[in-house]
Order: sequence, then C-alpha cells, then structure tokens
Amino acid sequence: MTSTKPSSAAKGAPAESAPAAALHVGTSDPRTLIMNNLRQSGIFVALVVIVALFAFLTDGLSLSPGNITNIVLQYSYILVLAIGMVIVIIGGHIDLSVGSVVALTGAVSAVVVIRQGQPWWVGVIAAVAVGLAVGAWHGFWVAYVGIPAFIVTLAGMLLFRGLTLRVLDNISLSPFPTEYNQIAAGFLNGLIGGDGYDAFTLLIGGIAVAGYVVSGFRTRVARIRYQQPVESFALFVARMALVGAVVMWFAWQLANARGLPIVLIILAALVLVYGLLTRRTVFGRQVYAIGGNLSAAMLSGVKVRTVNFWIFVNMGFLSAVAGIIFSSRSNGAQPAAGNMFELDAIAAAFIGGAAVTGGVGTVVGAMVGGLIMAVMSNGMQLMGVDQSMQSVVKGLVLLVAVAFDVYNKRRAGAAR
Repeated sequence: MTSTKPSSAAKGAPAESAPAAALHVGTSDPRTLIMNNLRQSGIFVALVVIVALFAFLTDGLSLSPGNITNIVLQYSYILVLAIGMVIVIIGGHIDLSVGSVVALTGAVSAVVVIRQGQPWWVGVIAAVAVGLAVGAWHGFWVAYVGIPAFIVTLAGMLLFRGLTLRVLDNISLSPFPTEYNQIAAGFLNGLIGGDGYDAFTLLIGGIAVAGYVVSGFRTRVARIRYQQPVESFALFVARMALVGAVVMWFAWQLANARGLPIVLIILAALVLVYGLLTRRTVFGRQVYAIGGNLSAAMLSGVKVRTVNFWIFVNMGFLSAVAGIIFSSRSNGAQPAAGNMFELDAIAAAFIGGAAVTGGVGTVVGAMVGGLIMAVMSNGMQLMGVDQSMQSVVKGLVLLVAVAFDVYNKRRAGAAR
C-alpha cells in the first residue's frame, strides 16, 4: 500500500506563497473597484478631467514646462497647509487661523533676518519656534480647556493677524538674502549633466516611480495575506504603468524648464513623512479613531486630550513651514500675507476626500485636492478670467465636493 502525504492545501496552508498569489487573486472588474473606492477614485478622475480641460482651453499652454514649474512654485505653501489641515479635519476639528499664522511666522523671520541682520537659518528656526508656540496655544484651549476648535482658531485668526501688524509695524520688510530666497525659488540643475535637460530631475523621477511600485506591490501582498479584495494583476500593472508615465512626464517637463525646484523636494519629503505618520503609526490611527467615533476612542484607552493637543502643534509647525516658503517666494514679509489661505487649505482637504464629520481623509487625497485648486486657478489666470469669477468657480467646486461626500454617506447607509 502506498501512502500519500497530505497536500499543503489539506493541512490548511495556502497553496501559494503570498507574492505568488498576488499575481492571481483579485477582481478584474474596474467598475467594482471604482464604486468601492468612489471617494478616492473620483478625485483622481476629476484631476485628469480638469487638467485635460484647461490644456484644451489654453491650447496646451497650461502643460508647458515653464507653467508646470510655476504651478509648483506658486501653490506649494497651500499644499503644505493642506497636509496639516487634513489631519485636523480627520480628527474632527477645523483651523481658521493658518493664514494669520503664515503671516506671523513670515513676519518674525523677516524681522530676525532683515531688520536684525541674523543669518537666514536663524530666521527659519525663529519662524518654526513661533509656529510651534501657536500650535501649543491652540492645542491647550481645544484639548485641555474644551473650547471648540472653530472658536479657538477664529480667535487665533484675529489675534495673530494683529500680532503680525505689531511685529511689522504695519510696513513690509524686504528683501531677504539669497540663501533664504532659494528655499522657495531655487532649483537643483546640472548636478549630473544632461543635454538640454536636467538629468538629475529625471533620476529623482525614476527613483520616485520605483519607490511607488515597490510600495504598491507590498501593499497588495499585505492585502491578499489578510484576504482583502484587490484588483487583478493586469489592472495593478496598468495602474503602476500609468502612474509611472505621469510622474516621468512631470519630471521631463521640469527637467526641460529650470530643473528640480527645492521647494518640491521639501513638499515631497513632507508628503512621504505624513503619509507614513497617518497610515503606519499609533498616533495616526488614534487621530482617525477620535474623528470617527470619539466615545469609542475614549473607551478604548486613547488619550484624546494629548492627541488633540499634538494635532494642533503639528498644524502650527506646518503653518510655519508654509510661512517660510511664502515669505521666501515673496522675498519679504507683508502685513496682509496669508489672507484667505485657510480657505484654500480647507477646500483642498474636502475636495481631496476628507469628511465633514471627521474620521475620513488621506494626505495624498489632500494633495490631489490642492492640485485641483491649483490647476483651476492657474488655468483661469492663463485664460484671463476675472478674479471674481475665479472665486465663484472655486466656491462651486467646494460645494460639489462636500455634496459628493454627503451622497457617499447616504449611499453607504442605504447599502446597510
């Protein structure tokens, strides 16, 4: 009698390793994937449509190398604010003071560097210190006193705008030294050569694509290991190829303009760090828990006051970074700097998929929402659209984004 060894499947072990299974498991129905991730997939589709629309309306001018570079330089500080704002909104709060904090931190940096003659990096440290102090001020009143963030930051908007006027004595200060100005207006170009283009920019683009592919594959394997639905391998490869092509096209446009903007490196580092912070750390999970269900978070042992305090300290820090970038690009500090920046940051977060009630949102989504606002503003400027009409369009887009969020919630409730 011949004995047969039980197969690994009979023992309960998977027939394939996770990486091998990643090549086969999943759904090949794109419509199902899109509908299951409607909030996130919708904003990417909207970004593609808006980019294509303005490329058509401006006869391709909006996609020229010079204009792509200008978009990065002109809206980088709004994208920095959007990173902090989406974390605030996920936690169930709002911050109306960030524009005033941008003005105050830029003013402090200008006084230290221009008026007092200190090195440029001392101004940067001073601005960050002020931003952290402002964040701690807000965090104290929200977390430990229990005043709603809307009221605290509304008071902060008035308070820190007034302090900006006092710091600057109601006058503008300029110019900054060249080193400070390079933070937002400098480029890395010619480090490894290139014939009519900057090869270093293309190298960085290639590294970014490689990192995205590796991260995407690891995420796919992890989802399969925990028996979560994923797209078919063919769709996965197509998505990687599409994103890679877009990133390399973007890098090519920059390489053919002035090279890699320094401010883009700062922004990319922030996106990477905060993407990991929100998705892979205890703090990030606690922020989602507080915004999603405060009572459940408290019962599960989350230190709500501590987390809320650090949410606003972080917002103060990122407001300082945005203030440094804005003052560097402006090559000076003005009493009216940062006006309405908070609304642009809030709009970026909501358009990017954040929920009004908290508990939902991503850093990448906020970046896409900010890019949608940036492309629309830039495109309308190229077309010569009046400023008043630009405000009308932005307001309607924000309203539609929030209405879309409400629709998603009702749709999810009906499905139950």
